[in-house]
Formats: sequence, structure tokens, C-alpha cells
Amino acid sequence: MFSPMIKTKVGFGFDVHQMKEGHPFIVGGVQLEHHAGAFGHSDADVLVHAICDAILGAANLEDIGHHFPNTDEKWKGVNSLILLEECVRLIAAKGYTLGNIDSMLCLEAPKIKPYIAAMKENIARATGLDTDDVSIKATTNETMGFIGRQEGVVAYAVCLIAKEG
Repeated sequence: MFSPMIKTKVGFGFDVHQMKEGHPFIVGGVQLEHHAGAFGHSDADVLVHAICDAILGAANLEDIGHHFPNTDEKWKGVNSLILLEECVRLIAAKGYTLGNIDSMLCLEAPKIKPYIAAMKENIARATGLDTDDVSIKATTNETMGFIGRQEGVVAYAVCLIAKEG
């Protein structure tokens, strides 16, 4: 049972990006070795974008597109870990601290197990969390749909935030 002195909130995030041949594939701030990569206005880091939306949503601060619109050249090609740092600052301005992140990638290839430790370190550094408070899992879409055909990649994330209150 939570203490009435601590206000906790949960946030959910989702992101999807199209895959393009010969494009870099950045996930969790790590460049994956793959023939295609996610395409978008920033570095198209689908995992970090889902985490940003979870954090913003938990604090009722709209979504990533509201704060970092793809129509603003300031964010073109930006490292998404910078966006994540800003999301943590935004919730801190409302008195919240981030407790943990649980995330899931859905893609056919490449296998991400070799990259998870580095992704967790990047996300922990950007958020001020311990790596033990950052969970990254992956699944495939069993070769079905746009994910199965490797035309796109999806990420989901949830987080817990809290403040005295």
C-alpha cells in the first residue's frame, strides 16, 4: 500500500517508426548493426520516444510531439536522449521524480540482447535512474504484419513517477 504522503502516477508510451534501407538504426541511444534503420525527424529512436511519452503522460504533460514537434528544425536529427533528459526536467518542474521504466521493443531483427546493457546505461544516465530501474525487453511479431516484414519497428513503455504530496 502506498503512503498517502507520496503521490504516484503511472504513464504509458507507444511509438512506431518506418524502417528504411541503409538508414542508421538507433535504439536506446545505441546504433544497431542492421541493413535498415528507423526513419524520422529526429534520430528516430523508437524506444526512447516511447519512454518520453510514458514519462510525459504520467505527469499529464501531453506527448512528445507537443514538446518536440517534427515541424521544428531545432529537433531535426537530434539525439533522442536529449529529449529524454528534457522530459525528466519537465516532470521535475511539477515536483515529480521518476521511479522506474519498463519497456518492450517489437521487431524481427536484429536481435537486441547484445545491445541491452548499453541501452540501459544510456537511458539510466539520461534519466538519473539506476540501470536496475530500467527494463528493456524484446519480442518479434512472428513474421506477421509490417513488423514481421521488417517495414517498421514498435516500442511500448510504462513508468512510475512520484512526488511528496
